[in-house]
Amino acid sequence: MKKLVLLLVILLSAGLLFAADIDWDKLPKGKWLDENWNAVWEIGGNSIRILDKTSGEEVFNFQDLISDFDYGASLTEAQFSFRCDEAERSYVFKKGFTNLDLTMEIKADWTSETYVVKMPFQK
Repeated sequence: MKKLVLLLVILLSAGLLFAADIDWDKLPKGKWLDENWNAVWEIGGNSIRILDKTSGEEVFNFQDLISDFDYGASLTEAQFSFRCDEAERSYVFKKGFTNLDLTMEIKADWTSETYVVKMPFQK
């Protein structure tokens, strides 16, 4: 029983350390539309989700699935990126300081092509 409790404490601690790697306050908040896929990307207080534009239903939730998170900024834009092994993709988001749109780049594991889309801000 002690081993089980110790294992749970270790797993919980690892989860907290993993979650601490993302500074959610630095990310833009809102919803952006990927018109090519009828998908709304929602970035919130501590989550990133994909919603169906028509029904509003959640299509994918990145909660607890993000690795290799990185954030940076230049004089003209902020950028963040992450990896999702479950989706087999890496994502880069760029947000200029002069408009509300978000540019997304997706690199899927099974192709050398990069999907790039400029997503207009929804709300």
